[in-house]
Amino acid sequence: MTAVDDLDLRIHQGEFLSLLGSSGCGKTTSLRMIAGFEQPTSGEVLIGGTDAVGLPPYKRDVNTVFQHYALFPHMSILDNVAYGLKQRRLDKKERHQKAHAALELVHLEGRANRKPRELSGGQQQRVALARALVMEPRVLLLDEPLGALDLKLRKDMQVELKRIQRDVGITFVYVTHDQGEAMSMSDRIAVMSEGRVEQLDAPEAIYDRPASAFVAGFVGEMNVLDGAVRTTADGVATIDVAGGSTVAARTTGAPAGKVVVGIRPEKVTVAPGGDAGPNRLAATVVTRLQLGSSIQVVAQLTDGTEVTAVVPRTGADATVDALATGDRVCLTFADTAPIVLAA
Repeated sequence: MTAVDDLDLRIHQGEFLSLLGSSGCGKTTSLRMIAGFEQPTSGEVLIGGTDAVGLPPYKRDVNTVFQHYALFPHMSILDNVAYGLKQRRLDKKERHQKAHAALELVHLEGRANRKPRELSGGQQQRVALARALVMEPRVLLLDEPLGALDLKLRKDMQVELKRIQRDVGITFVYVTHDQGEAMSMSDRIAVMSEGRVEQLDAPEAIYDRPASAFVAGFVGEMNVLDGAVRTTADGVATIDVAGGSTVAARTTGAPAGKVVVGIRPEKVTVAPGGDAGPNRLAATVVTRLQLGSSIQVVAQLTDGTEVTAVVPRTGADATVDALATGDRVCLTFADTAPIVLAA
C-alpha cells in the first residue's frame, strides 16, 4: 500500500504550512520523511537546496515537536531545554543563556528551575517547543502538538504558536486533522487525501474556492447538491438540482454536464413560506438550533436532500426565531454563493 503518492510539495522559507487531512491520508508520513524518520522509495527531500534522503534525523537541519512531549522528568525545565545544546558540547554558560532566551520566547521565563510535573499540559507543550527552537533549526516540524490539550488550551496555544513563528521567522510545517487549527494559523494549507495533495493554497482560497468536491466537503461546513448544467451565459451557469429546483451560479469557467454545487451554510438565508425559483429552494424545517450568536436551521428539500443555513441573530428576520419542525420555508442565496465543481 502506498502511504504517500507522487508528492510534490514546495515550502516557502519562513512560512507556516499545515498538512491537513483525516487519519491515514499521508500527512504524518510526509512529515516523517522531511524529519528523516522515514525514507522515500523515490524522489528527493531538499532542505535548503540540499538533498537529505538517506541522512538520519540528527544530521538534518530540522527539529520535531510531537504530541507527546517526552520531557525528562528528573531534569529542571532549563536543563530540558538545554539538553540538545549539551549534546552539541556547548559550554554550560552559553547553553543556559540560549535556554533562558528560548523560555522567554514561550513565556516561561519564571519557571526555569521547576520540574515538568509542576507544569500544566499547556506549559509542558511550551517547554517542548522551546527545546526544539533553541536548536535554531531551518525547519520546525510539528506533529499534532496540541492534540493532548483541552479546547481552551488548544485555542490559546494556536495564538501562541503563530506569534512565536512570526517572531522567530523559522519555517513551520504543521500536521493536523483539525481544520480550525489549520485555518487560523497557516499561511498556506495542503489538504491531503489518500496520499495526495488535493489542494495547496491560502486558507481563504481553500475555503472560498475549493479545487475539488473532497476539499469543499472537508474544509468547513458545506451543503452539497447534485446537479446538471442547463445553460451557461454571461458568466452565469443555470443548473438543475434536487427536487426540480434551479441554481444560478456565477462562475469563471464554462461548466457542463453533471456537476456538484456547494453552498456554505452562512450564505443561505431562511424565510417562511415563499415560492421556489432560481436560487430559491422550497423546503421543510427539520431542526432549528440556537447557537448563541446565530441560529442553525436544517431544512429538507422535496427529494429528501437536507440543506443547512446558519443565520446571524443580529439583523435576522424575527420569524426565524419562531420556526418549528414541519414549517415550510424558502432557502435563498446570491448567485455568487454556489461553488460549482465537476461531479
